Amino acid sequence: MENCARGCAPGVRFCQKVNRLKTLDDDVMATSLKRCLSTVDLALLGVGGMVGSGLYVLTGTVAKDTAGPAVVLSFFIAGIASLMAALCYAEFGARVPKTGSAYMFTYLSMGEIWAFLIGWNVILEYMIGGAAVARAWSGYLDSIFNHAIQNFTETHVMRWEVPFIAHYPDMLAAGILLVATFFISFGVRVSSWLNHIFSVVSMGVIIFILIFGFVLADPVNWSKKEGGFAPFGVSGVLAGTATCFYAFVGFDVIAASSEEAKNPQKAVPIATAISLALATTAYILVSTVLTLMVPWHSLDPNSALSDAFFRRGYSWAGFIVAIGSICAMNTVLLSNLFSLPRIVYAMAEDGLFFSVFSRVNPVTKVPVIAIMVFGSFMALLALIFDLEALVQFLSIGTLLAYTFVAASIIVLRFQPEKPSSKQSSSSSTNPNPEPSPTAADVQTMAQESGELKEYESFSDKLQLVEMQKKSKERRAPGQLKACWEPRLGRLLGDCEPGEVVAFSVLALLVSAVSLCAVLVFGNNQLQLPVWSLSLLMVVFGLAFLSSLFLIWVHEQQAKTKTFQVPLVPFVPGASILLNVFLMLKLNAHTWVRFSVWLVAGLLVYFGYGIWHSKEGLREPQQQDIAARYVVLPSGSLVETVQAVQPDAQSETAPRHTPTPTPEDQQGKR
Repeated sequence: MENCARGCAPGVRFCQKVNRLKTLDDDVMATSLKRCLSTVDLALLGVGGMVGSGLYVLTGTVAKDTAGPAVVLSFFIAGIASLMAALCYAEFGARVPKTGSAYMFTYLSMGEIWAFLIGWNVILEYMIGGAAVARAWSGYLDSIFNHAIQNFTETHVMRWEVPFIAHYPDMLAAGILLVATFFISFGVRVSSWLNHIFSVVSMGVIIFILIFGFVLADPVNWSKKEGGFAPFGVSGVLAGTATCFYAFVGFDVIAASSEEAKNPQKAVPIATAISLALATTAYILVSTVLTLMVPWHSLDPNSALSDAFFRRGYSWAGFIVAIGSICAMNTVLLSNLFSLPRIVYAMAEDGLFFSVFSRVNPVTKVPVIAIMVFGSFMALLALIFDLEALVQFLSIGTLLAYTFVAASIIVLRFQPEKPSSKQSSSSSTNPNPEPSPTAADVQTMAQESGELKEYESFSDKLQLVEMQKKSKERRAPGQLKACWEPRLGRLLGDCEPGEVVAFSVLALLVSAVSLCAVLVFGNNQLQLPVWSLSLLMVVFGLAFLSSLFLIWVHEQQAKTKTFQVPLVPFVPGASILLNVFLMLKLNAHTWVRFSVWLVAGLLVYFGYGIWHSKEGLREPQQQDIAARYVVLPSGSLVETVQAVQPDAQSETAPRHTPTPTPEDQQGKR
């Protein structure tokens, strides 16, 4: 057994290393960046990240091919579903006002390797998202001039006939990204004002679309003569919801900017709510106007809004809509270019990515090197890849980040509270610490109480707490609630605080994946009989609900002054289930590309990140001290410390057993 324990020790240490959590300083507001963003700035950043090409392109595509006029319901349901993920981001952004978004949140609650992989995928998400919007921006502008730019490029520059890339280099898309990167590097105030200008123009155009569109609206276009309100039925509405969900991707820019907010505790949740409400309202009203202006089956998916005004005889209005669409796409470009370098900066600041990207310009207070390098990468993607190939790869990283953030909310909410670094440092440097009882005192106290139980641990993370099974007071976070003690105490009462919740979150993820896999692949790919499909759905559904129940019966952390997600763990659990379902709806090629990107990320982490992690450098060196804990039957906890002998001596040296003194024996009598 001893040899087995020694053989497993390296594996245990490796697991502890890759799953170590990030330690925050006591002053979470301290930063090398510039805190200058207000609630309005953050809200406009969120609106700019969500209301872009989706408003001018996605509405027409979903209305014509998927849902018909019922696209209004699709956007409403998608907005509610996005709200669950947005609430999780808002709590983290207010509670931990640090840049890094999903990466930082995962690092604080799940572990280092998971945080790196999430950050690695968020980097890809922002690069592809920015490149895709630049391609859409270029294509929309090109369509106004009857594709003159594309024809000139293919005729006088070059045309490619290579699989998986575009037919011609889109120099306009690459150029707009390089110009935007140049302006972003001047600082957060310049970026914010540019976003304000484009957002105001975009919202002005949206108001124009709504007012003039409702004047031109014809209720006949929703009648049975044109196919009715929901020509594709409930299945069409749900399929449209899955597509419309991606229109709201972009609100995480608010959480990513929390380290540059003046008052993130209030600004982040308020800005998240305002931006999501404005985006949802805009999508619903614009889709209503669009399907009332012209019949849904006659829409042009590429430029539905401008084409609708052209067809009603108002060509000048179509040009105004085109200007608004270009401004809206500019806000999305700025949002991606604003967020991406800050994710890279956060990872580099923690030592998990190359340190050159953590350098902040002393004048502009932004990571200029990260902005220039990754802005150039984004321009390269827009230059050579087609829009369709980029969009297919965009969704999976976003949904994975949403899933981990929701799981992180549950873990963090039920996590035992840790002492601050000041307390731990003061206790370690206290010149007059309270003396620990000697081994003789411990044995005497144990003999006076009766049975003696002894526990030994060499791990600095081991936490031993007194069991208060009879107490009716509020317990520590992660412990079983007092009202559930008579029912579940024998089964779960001996577990450490937070241990059951951690296993339940893992079971929640596994059951969610299993349930969604049965729903997505059960009929077609797996071809399961009805009874087998129903049985699997019941089993995995019960496992999912049981995991939520086991989490709920434990105590949460006390309410803080910052925003908190309501109905935990049910709201994050529903968000996890939805995100997993949408991920499994993606095609196989997306999963293959995603796997290749994950392998590349693991190579970067194990080749660089794990060796330069600042959390690894903070870990104290192994000390020749062992802590011995003696728990008496009365429930009290006594700790003694003794030196650890080397391995060669520990096998032969006799174990010292303290002899009771005459005074101890007399006290016992």
